[in-house]
Amino acid sequence: MTQQPSLHVVEVRCSTCGTAFEFLSTAAKLSVDVCSSCHPAYTGRERTLASSSRVERFNRRRAHAAA
Repeated sequence: MTQQPSLHVVEVRCSTCGTAFEFLSTAAKLSVDVCSSCHPAYTGRERTLASSSRVERFNRRRAHAAA
């Protein structure tokens, strides 16, 4: 018979906003890229992008070609 892994409380830290919360896990340490505090689907706010999107580049090229 195999023994089940032990669960313990670990701190999970969001790398985007820095929010930390406790979670039961078999891992010693956890980190997430996006949590419910900063995810656009949960907050209703859009994230700003550092670089322009493909749509913006397409629209610029289209406007330049039409001119």
